[in-house]
Amino acid sequence: MAKEPSTPDKRLLLLDGHSLAYRAFFALPVENFSTTDGQPTNAVYGFTSMLINVLRDEQPSHIAVAFDRSEPTFRHEQYVEYKAGRQKTPDEFRSQISLIFEVLDALRIPRLSVAGFEADDVIATLATQATAAGMKTLIVTGDRDAFQLVNEDVTILYPIRGVSELGRYDPAAVEAKYGVPPERYRELAALVGESSDNLPGVPGVGPKTAAKWLVKYGDLDGLVAHVDEIKGKAGDNLREHLGDVLRNQQINKLDCEVGLELTPPQLSMGQWEREEIHALFDSLQFRVLRERLYSSLSAPEPEADEGFDIELAHLEPGALGAWLEQNATAADRLGVAVTGSWGRGTGELTALALASKKGPAVSLDPAELIEDDENALAAYLADPSRPKAMHEAKGPMLALYARGLTLEGLTSDTALAAYLALPGQRTFDLADLALRYLHRELRSESDDSGQLTLDGSGEEEAANGLAVRARAVAELADVFDKDLEKRGATRLLHEVELPLVRVLADMERAGIAVDADHLANLSASLGGQVKETEQLAHDAVGHEFNLGSPKQVQQVLFEELNLPKTKRTKTGYTTDSDALTGLLAKDGHPVLEHILRWREVAKLKSIVDSLIPMADDAGRIHTTFNQMVAATGRLSSTDPNLQNIPIRTAEGRQIREAFVVGADHESLLTADYSQIELRIMAHLSGDEALLEAFSSGADFHTITASRVFGLPADQIDSELRARIKAMNYGLAYGLSAFGLSQQLRIPPDEARGLMEEYFQQFGGVRDYLQNVVAKARQDGYTETILGRRRYLPDLNSDNRQRREMAERMALNAPIQGSAADIIKVAGLNVDRALRAHGLRSRMLLQVHDELVFEVAAGEQDDLKALVREQMASAYELKAPLEVSMGTGRTWQDAAH
Repeated sequence: MAKEPSTPDKRLLLLDGHSLAYRAFFALPVENFSTTDGQPTNAVYGFTSMLINVLRDEQPSHIAVAFDRSEPTFRHEQYVEYKAGRQKTPDEFRSQISLIFEVLDALRIPRLSVAGFEADDVIATLATQATAAGMKTLIVTGDRDAFQLVNEDVTILYPIRGVSELGRYDPAAVEAKYGVPPERYRELAALVGESSDNLPGVPGVGPKTAAKWLVKYGDLDGLVAHVDEIKGKAGDNLREHLGDVLRNQQINKLDCEVGLELTPPQLSMGQWEREEIHALFDSLQFRVLRERLYSSLSAPEPEADEGFDIELAHLEPGALGAWLEQNATAADRLGVAVTGSWGRGTGELTALALASKKGPAVSLDPAELIEDDENALAAYLADPSRPKAMHEAKGPMLALYARGLTLEGLTSDTALAAYLALPGQRTFDLADLALRYLHRELRSESDDSGQLTLDGSGEEEAANGLAVRARAVAELADVFDKDLEKRGATRLLHEVELPLVRVLADMERAGIAVDADHLANLSASLGGQVKETEQLAHDAVGHEFNLGSPKQVQQVLFEELNLPKTKRTKTGYTTDSDALTGLLAKDGHPVLEHILRWREVAKLKSIVDSLIPMADDAGRIHTTFNQMVAATGRLSSTDPNLQNIPIRTAEGRQIREAFVVGADHESLLTADYSQIELRIMAHLSGDEALLEAFSSGADFHTITASRVFGLPADQIDSELRARIKAMNYGLAYGLSAFGLSQQLRIPPDEARGLMEEYFQQFGGVRDYLQNVVAKARQDGYTETILGRRRYLPDLNSDNRQRREMAERMALNAPIQGSAADIIKVAGLNVDRALRAHGLRSRMLLQVHDELVFEVAAGEQDDLKALVREQMASAYELKAPLEVSMGTGRTWQDAAH
């Protein structure tokens, strides 16, 4: 085939998909890379990261990724032991190949594979064709066999460390590395052998010796012709294993004539779509990688047509009231943007901007406002009849409160709206939402640089930038209003999530009092237990070691004590708590109990030590509640995470004793729902037997166990009750038979049988669980009782692991999400009732299904009645909501 003249702007990039993905899998710890629902992503993350870097650095015009296939190749026919003895591919890796396919498909990058051939052969064929077509070729691979393809038109990029650092190999680099030119590399590899392919070479012969022979005799044929001249042990080994060498040479040869559907000119870079990448990277939770992709590469079509055309009004002192009367009416919703700082229940306001969708905007420095303007701004913000839109309003609300400003009339929070539309997304950045929904960059059209600086490097620029944010919020609010209407989420936003913003902000401002002395004493006590347990562990093995070092724990357990091996990981055998608990049940060595106890106590001490400096001058800790983290709608808390405080151990309960009633109140009150998830499951399934168990008034788990095991209630012992309790809650959370077996530490077949016995008694539950998955697969989402949707595209995935995870989420989301909806509604109702009745008691915390209150003097009975009424009536279930309460000086004393 005649070679076309080389064309500088035609560069073909070829990647060996399996080789690179496998390297990425072992380069990045699988335990550090997984989605919140448990899908491992280390291989797809590493592969995608490398791909972005290579596309950015090499700027190819054409591209393809080749993959191996599971069928035997022609090499297996030539040598049945080819690649024999390779370890089984880890399940965590196998489940990610289809994800890599999805990434490539979303980026419009062709992927090729041919039955009977390896990825190397596909790459060799394309590289040969590309050279003939006058194209330069770059090959990214971790397989050294590809070095035989290197020439003036073909360069190899070979991973040096993981997949983050690539070495460049042209003909000179190959010869410098191996001592032979690329065309001789296959012969060198035949002499040396390749253990990963189960191709044994000549014993005792390494690359240097092999290169010396090939240089001296010209090539392998020359070496064979003079094989009797090779002296010593190496010569004897060569003559003895010459047949292996010749076989290796034949097997190592890459096939350059594989029949392919596409040729190099047909592999041009495709046009990828931003929305498709968003959806995929959202599901993989690749926030940083998405930002790198967008900053490194541009979609072939413009992602944003323009910025925002802002007319910034420069008001004279005293003119703000008139501007607001003209531009901020009941019919005109303004976008409000704020800069400042907030957290720990307070904040500081540094600037504020107001903008309509099309009219003028104004940017204000609160420090420069005269009294009339300050009053006008306060009246506008506090007026519920004048609609406002903000982005992530709770933090700015704290900053406004700190300045004495009240915010009412919030009809949209664009971050919350985006969360309801895309609950699986990890971040809701305003700039990103503007690009996705408005196709505009967050910049002013008058900014010639195309860049927007919000750091105050110029007063005018900062004012303009803040006005741009306000305009973007105003426009996005309208877009999301329409979007949520289509999704049936308008009521959820306006009646639940938006009103909850103020309630959460009030709870953050109030905080909860802590006993500093108790925390200090507890820290000292736990510190002593840490040291004592550490010494017991050292005594159990006869020497000191670092209990916090997985490597040293591995060495002690599996090398010194020779205990049964746990699951293998890249860094050795796992020593996580589940593994060690299982090992303790099997072996019983005392060091295992000491290690587990040490970890537990050390964790508790860490929690206590983190709480001590968080108390403010008034002795109160202010957590931050997050509405947009859990896809199910549950609230979480950070700084500190009050949901992380354990209550099942005595030491954990001692931490709760540190949270106390404030000096100006008389006690704490806690109120939570009894078995709310199970009541929701009974409601949604309509199972008569389950509903009857709730209405009986007896212990729910005992009654259900009695039906399953066919025994009178008084014969249900603690073990049988525990089994059915695990079943009851497990089904509500999508627990599989395998998961149940792990939880109860029984064989999977026994767990499966237990589930079948359960469903014989509660057939309505079985039917509901089957139907909810089928309906979600058809609709693409599940819904809670208030219409909160959880979108689950993986229900139809070809990836078994992702599909099964999506099925578990489909089972779990309606129940857990409905519980989240109900506790939110309960909190809102209680808050309204407290205000309506003029009570001085206040709500401090929501933790899971529990509300915590600070009771004002003389109000305990009234508060209890009010809270019970509002919580019990938050939603009418067929298995009515039941509220448990307790009071006391501390959070622990108030337990019930």
